Amino acid sequence: MASGNVSALLKPVQIGPYTARNRIFMSAMGRNRSVPTSVPNELNVEYYRQRARSAGLIVTEALLISRQGIEWPYSPGIWSSEQIEGWRKVVEAVHAEGGLIYAQVFHAGRVCHPEAPEQIAAGVPVYGPSAIAARGGKFRHIPGKPNAPYVVPAPIDDPEKFVALFKQAAVNVKEAGFDGIEVHASNGYLVNQFLESHSNQRTDEYGGSKENRARFVLETLQELIDIWGPERVGIRLSPGGGYNDMGMPLDETIDTYSYVTSEIDKLGIGYITFLRYSEATDPVFDGKNRGTPHDVVGTYSPLVKNPKTAVLVNTGFTVEEGAEVVDKGIAAAVLYGMNWIVHPDFAKRVQDGKPLDGIQRLDMMGLYGHYPPYPHSEDQLKGEKLAQLKEDLKRGYTDYPDADVALPGAQDVPVANKMVSVRG
Repeated sequence: MASGNVSALLKPVQIGPYTARNRIFMSAMGRNRSVPTSVPNELNVEYYRQRARSAGLIVTEALLISRQGIEWPYSPGIWSSEQIEGWRKVVEAVHAEGGLIYAQVFHAGRVCHPEAPEQIAAGVPVYGPSAIAARGGKFRHIPGKPNAPYVVPAPIDDPEKFVALFKQAAVNVKEAGFDGIEVHASNGYLVNQFLESHSNQRTDEYGGSKENRARFVLETLQELIDIWGPERVGIRLSPGGGYNDMGMPLDETIDTYSYVTSEIDKLGIGYITFLRYSEATDPVFDGKNRGTPHDVVGTYSPLVKNPKTAVLVNTGFTVEEGAEVVDKGIAAAVLYGMNWIVHPDFAKRVQDGKPLDGIQRLDMMGLYGHYPPYPHSEDQLKGEKLAQLKEDLKRGYTDYPDADVALPGAQDVPVANKMVSVRG
């Protein structure tokens, strides 16, 4: 049985209209397995089903709200009828295991590439709030341009068009049968780009002051609320994170995210997730970390005063640390990432006091499906070769064992302390 110092994580918790079976939630994590297109397949169904057996709540990998040439091929979307049907199968599998699942939706904005196959197929430029390129980028699938960097985006002429894309995504998510929806407003993607002043230098009502920079995310949330009701809507924020060339001076960061948190609090949504600063995902430019380290949870969680809105926390929590923040009332639940990748029965292991030994079998090549040859040729995405590719992509995805088949004599390993990152 679970020891007393982690028992707080095993208690049920109310999230919006739902009672989650425990407070060990599964974070959004991109895994790049939706081959041959961006439609969820049987691999995705099995991956989520395995983890739904014990997770309190699952948040999907980020779902693209439109066709985009992002850095990660085979990322699933939610803009087409085929994708809706594919996700419906995932949702049904999760529900059959007694689980809850929210869809995280996003637009990548300026961190796309105009020569990526999906961007070419979309027939539109790479867009951002302003014509400012993000530093970094490592596109592995641009013909003749290995490790291609980010480019200068075309400035968005009318942000309301992109708010409308999020609204349609909310309709599609609902049609697929999900329990709720989460806005990905973190990690340097479009919503985050609007929030921060270095990536948003607009002179209209969507730029300049913190109030204007927050307009895009607040309008997006309101559209989702109109579709779902506030209680089934969540949001993820990463104040201080440097991923994808984000980060503002500390005073401006606190001022911006304090305002945003307080305004979201007025909406009475189901939850706000705060991502702690992580050096592991903070890029270095000119010899310096890009992000803005500070106590994210301690700074912003007290601003959430609405009893309808739960505070969730994410990034690098051990089981014991997660139990402590829940026991102290700082957070209602904790989202874990790597622990869910390497332990498909993670919450059950915690409940039963079984070893968290999966990091010993971590398949680094399996995190994003980058099995050679990569990028996959068009020939590999058809017929028998596609079937073999899907078989290969099970590695590091659906082949991690439950505790009852764990390695003999395995030692408990603090997964959160490993310098391994998974994008979300």
